[in-house]
Amino acid sequence: MANKRLDHVGIVVRDLESTIQFYTEIVGLELKGRLTHTNGVFQLAFLGFGDSNETEIELIQGYSYDLPAEGTVHHFAIHVDDIQKEFERIQALDGVELIDQEIVTLPNGYQYFFIYGPEKEWIEFFQR
Repeated sequence: MANKRLDHVGIVVRDLESTIQFYTEIVGLELKGRLTHTNGVFQLAFLGFGDSNETEIELIQGYSYDLPAEGTVHHFAIHVDDIQKEFERIQALDGVELIDQEIVTLPNGYQYFFIYGPEKEWIEFFQR
């Protein structure tokens, strides 16, 4: 079987600019590329961490402006090395809405917390 990995998570957004700003300034992603789809309607932005060949976030504007209150993806997870430090960093930022008011620890020891993104999508910070 060929080597497979998750390539990207697509999120349909109303406002591409403010969403890019949120993901770069709050989450810490880097804008890796931006383009207009071949249909001439969709505006796409790809975000990730550095030059690594990791899973990316694809933001899609123009697909639909009739979106539910919550984003079209339930959540995606960002791996962190120090969940407590990341939780404290996020708590100290203005304009970030926490879903979890504390770090959750699973029975296997994994820890996480969720925040809302600008389109009410759920973003998970996760430590194994």
